[in-house]
Amino acid sequence: MAFIEAEKLSKVYVRHNAPKTGGISRLWKRETQRIPALTDASFSIERGELVGLIGPNGAGKSTTVKLLTGILTPTGGSCTVDGRSPWADRQAHVKHLGAVFGQRTQLWWDVPIRDSFLLLRDIYSLEQGRWQKRLDEMVEALELGEFLNAPLRQLSLGQRMRAELCGSLLHEPELLFLDEPTIGLDAVSKLKLRAFLKEENRQRGTTILLTTHDMEDMLALCSRVMVLGHGRLLYDGALDALLQRYDTVHTLRVVFEEAPDLSGVSAPIARDGDAYILTYEPAKLPTSELLPQVLAAGRVREMTLKEQNVDELIARMYKEMAL
Repeated sequence: MAFIEAEKLSKVYVRHNAPKTGGISRLWKRETQRIPALTDASFSIERGELVGLIGPNGAGKSTTVKLLTGILTPTGGSCTVDGRSPWADRQAHVKHLGAVFGQRTQLWWDVPIRDSFLLLRDIYSLEQGRWQKRLDEMVEALELGEFLNAPLRQLSLGQRMRAELCGSLLHEPELLFLDEPTIGLDAVSKLKLRAFLKEENRQRGTTILLTTHDMEDMLALCSRVMVLGHGRLLYDGALDALLQRYDTVHTLRVVFEEAPDLSGVSAPIARDGDAYILTYEPAKLPTSELLPQVLAAGRVREMTLKEQNVDELIARMYKEMAL
């Protein structure tokens, strides 16, 4: 059996709305609306996998995570994590979980983060020696030493996210949920966080489920992705295969030192101030062929290659699937 097994997992939310008409009676009469958030999702994840979960807002990502953590009970279907039912065995289940949510905190806002780590030690009933060894490893790996005695509210966003990650991993969970872990971080902080997660996954075999809108996070961390849309699992497989099929248009933004000679450039060209914008399809014009043409046109000051973001990629999937 795989580490995570989901079979036809479904969740329907029930919303009670006041009727649009009916005079004074509308104050106590309510209309019931059933909203399917997840429909017949079946998938399996092996222990130690690092899987990306992507899709636009309202696709069912948060519902899936809440079902896997045991926060929600499904309307239909079944799911086990290491043989446990997340919602039926929730007390035993949460001892093996860690979570970092970009917009929420599990640490205490006004106390030094060292004290938060001490509280987490007691919450998880960790043996002192084991806890101290793990804390020392995490402090070194995440570079937390300089602000261990500072309250969370005084930390920068990057420092706060590293502290949150430490708190989530102190009890050495088998399964880690990451929801937009790099949101708002600068480039250096993103690189450090990604490097740490890859090493944690490699060394300890921690199973990681990542939800994000940042394609760079996906490319850096995940070889496998699951794509959700309208509550349905649209794709489950290799990220490379997904990109090859749907990421069909790239944009190259180039600024030259002086007026270029673009007569030898094969791609369509537009202007944006000092920049030249080249839009092309790699399947028809490989980047390896376009770049020499651009470099031959003149001295390049700046060059930026932009691939489609997750929202654009999902939109192409929706169009193909007529969703």
